[in-house]
Parts: sequence; C-alpha cells; structure tokens
Amino acid sequence: MSEPILKLNDARLVLEGNAGPLEILKGITLSVARGESLGLVGPSGSGKSSLLMLMGGLERATSGRVEALGHDLTAMDEDALARFRRGNMGIVFQSFHLIPTMTALENVAIPLELAGVADAFDRAAAELQAMGLEPRMDHYPAQLSGGEQQRVALARAAAPRPAIFLADEPTGNLDGSTGEAIMELLFGLRDRHGATLVLVTHAPELAARCDRVVRLMDGQIAGEDLARKVAE
Repeated sequence: MSEPILKLNDARLVLEGNAGPLEILKGITLSVARGESLGLVGPSGSGKSSLLMLMGGLERATSGRVEALGHDLTAMDEDALARFRRGNMGIVFQSFHLIPTMTALENVAIPLELAGVADAFDRAAAELQAMGLEPRMDHYPAQLSGGEQQRVALARAAAPRPAIFLADEPTGNLDGSTGEAIMELLFGLRDRHGATLVLVTHAPELAARCDRVVRLMDGQIAGEDLARKVAE
C-alpha cells in the first residue's frame, strides 16, 4: 500500500481565548490516501474547519504531527509552509478571497506568477475556460455573481495543478442550483488533475459524493463511513 498523502498523528490544537486556553482538536489521528476524496462532517464547532486548516498548514498543531506528501508540516516555518502550499495544495474557502482590484484572469494567474511559471496567464486562461468563464476573464470580482466568483476561486486553486485540494464549505454561500454546479466542477477538477480532495461540508449530498466521510464531534473523530451510507 502506498504512503498516505496526508497523515495526522495525535494532532492537537489549542487556541488562547478570552477565558483561557481552548482545546479545539483533541488528538486527531487520520490518514488520507492518494487520490481519495474525503468529506469532513459534523455540527458547527466540532472542529471540521480547524482540521482542514491543520492539513493545509494554515494552523500549526499545538502538539502531534501533521504530514503532507511525506513532509512534516509541524517542522516548517511560515515561509516554508507558504512555498509548500503554493506548489502542492489548492485551497478553496466558503468566502471567495478574490483580490477586488484584479480581473478574474489576474486573480488566477497571481499564484502561478509567484511560483515562477513562465506561461502563467495562458494556464490561467485555460483553467477559466474549463470553468466556463471565458467571456468573464476581464471582469472584476464585483462584476461577477457569487457562483462565478467561486468558479474563479476554483480555477485559481487548480491552476498550479496541486496534488491536494482542500475545500471549506465550497457551496455554503451559494443557492442550490449554483451549489450543485460548483460541486460538479469541484469533483471534475479532482478527476481531471488526479488530485486528492478533502472537503468540509454540511451538505449530505456533497458528502455523499466522497469516497469516505469522517464525522467530528467536540474536536474528536466520532466515526467514519463509506460515503454511500451518508446518503441512505
């Protein structure tokens, strides 16, 4: 069996709150196989998004170990983490986090330019075309609908051709039909790039598309299922 692409061993996250230390994640041990799609589900405050942030090196584990592609994220400084994410991870949030003063094309090209990709704008244009946004490339975020902005965010995440996609409630700010379209595009990206997908969602129909679903409760893994059981 190949080495997991993501691996957490007794990972804990403690944040300082107004009332003192708050234990967000309480010893998460979890492996994600290369090419797998994994859904993280659970009630609000269960630690889903925090777990995703650990996987992406956007939060640093207070203790334990977090590995991605065989690299120990807990041992990297912020600059090393940023370089690692830029080359290996595509991250999509519920809020689109587009740069308002840049066009759709420029928003997608930025991470490629930072990575020194020579054909950054050509590759960005190709990803936007794949998202059905060819007529909207020169538009600014304020000129785009919510669904179009999320498609730009997906194109930006996909353009570096990452090995890992992390998505935090990618359809949470969208209406039903638009969310369904984004869901199709997200799994299409996974298939087109052969990437591993980990997503946080409250939507049972989205979780049911994943190979496996992990349920969180109060900062701990409460159980896991094959996704087809989620839909039943």
